[in-house]
Amino acid sequence: MRRGVARRLQWPLSIFFCSSRRLHRKSVYQGSGNRNNLHERRHKPNSEEPLRRPIPVLSKIKDARTPEGALLIFNDYQQRGYRHDYPSYSALVYKLAHFAEFSAVDSVLDRLEHTDIRCNEKLFVAVIQHYGRASLFQEAVRLFNRMQRFNCSRTLKSFNTLLDVLVSGSRFSSAERLLKQSRHLGFRPNAVTYNIMIKGWCDSGRWDDACKLFDVMAERRILPTVVTYNTLIGFLCRRGDLSEAEGVVDDMVKRGARPNQTTYALIMEGLCEGRKYHEARKLMFDMDYRGCKPGLVNFGVLMTSLGKNGKIEEARDLLVEMKRRHYKPDVVIYNILINYLCKGGNVDSAYDVLMEMQIEGCLPNAATYRMMVDGFCTVGEFRRALGVLHAMSICRHSVRVSTYFLLLRGLCECKEEEGARWVMEELERRKIGVDLDTWDVLIRSLCLGDLMTIKLLEE
Repeated sequence: MRRGVARRLQWPLSIFFCSSRRLHRKSVYQGSGNRNNLHERRHKPNSEEPLRRPIPVLSKIKDARTPEGALLIFNDYQQRGYRHDYPSYSALVYKLAHFAEFSAVDSVLDRLEHTDIRCNEKLFVAVIQHYGRASLFQEAVRLFNRMQRFNCSRTLKSFNTLLDVLVSGSRFSSAERLLKQSRHLGFRPNAVTYNIMIKGWCDSGRWDDACKLFDVMAERRILPTVVTYNTLIGFLCRRGDLSEAEGVVDDMVKRGARPNQTTYALIMEGLCEGRKYHEARKLMFDMDYRGCKPGLVNFGVLMTSLGKNGKIEEARDLLVEMKRRHYKPDVVIYNILINYLCKGGNVDSAYDVLMEMQIEGCLPNAATYRMMVDGFCTVGEFRRALGVLHAMSICRHSVRVSTYFLLLRGLCECKEEEGARWVMEELERRKIGVDLDTWDVLIRSLCLGDLMTIKLLEE
């Protein structure tokens, strides 16, 4: 099997060593006199040219907290005689797309289409991506097809963006059709184009289709990148075909592509899934000899494996070893350890790690705080959970609604009136209604004559 895969992925060596660079040796300067003049033009201030000032309409649209507010500002300026240009139109479209107000986006684009304003491709790339996140695939295709009506040239950037949206949405037939039309549309697919499709085939389990596309790259003399190889290696490792994955790595090295930290992390994950932790660890420490310094991602694979298998002390030892080897753990590494400590009920130890990471200069993120709040709630430490939630709010991290409900129920059951009131105020401020389970706790407490609950409900 390994030999079969390796054979399928082998190309003529000449493809990889052919020259792909063109050196442009044209001189920028045509003599010392021109060089001095150019220097003067670059640095001599122009007293006649006024200093640029921020445009009020742009900052107001960008600062608007609601899509309705942004539209109101845009229309108000227009009614006052302001002639909108590309920056103001694009600011409004970005704002509306961010809030998923796509009917309003379409209306603004319709207005923009009937102007003589030249638009930037970057705007359409962003809107196509927003359409994709909202599963509006037909709208994404339609916008790509009408881009040229906005005095905007389409490039491979927007083509690849649309292809990625279709593949990510599992619209493989549409993606295949788009790829086949690429030449007709005036695009020459590059490695990024094929990487998108190969990833799609691998994610959907269609290995043969991924290999066929890899062969097409060879036929069209498009060099695969490390991303191409990592996609194939990742699929094989997830499938448990480690020998085949290692065969692809060997072929990769033969062809002059250098495996990176992600390549080795994928192999390590496969080994750990096959309960070969010590082999994965050995591979990581052999990386230096293979010309690739281990990174945090590789330590993260080992720590995740230890945590999954309940070997928390070994995971803590690995953290110490990282520091001894002069690696500075990031928030992801600390979160892995905190996560498994909380899952194992070792919340005090998790809290110690939370303190340790901050002393080491690593700031917690929203995920860190959420794990700690949930961990304290799970063991009934609701007051300490509330303290972490306060810190989370001060740092302006968003709190999940389910966390609020879990904490409120616990505070009510423990008769923590002040804390429960604060949570209720936060829910009211965010305009979030209480779920059925939380209402059930409140009603049961009310039926038992709980004065604290009566006060909360009256407020």
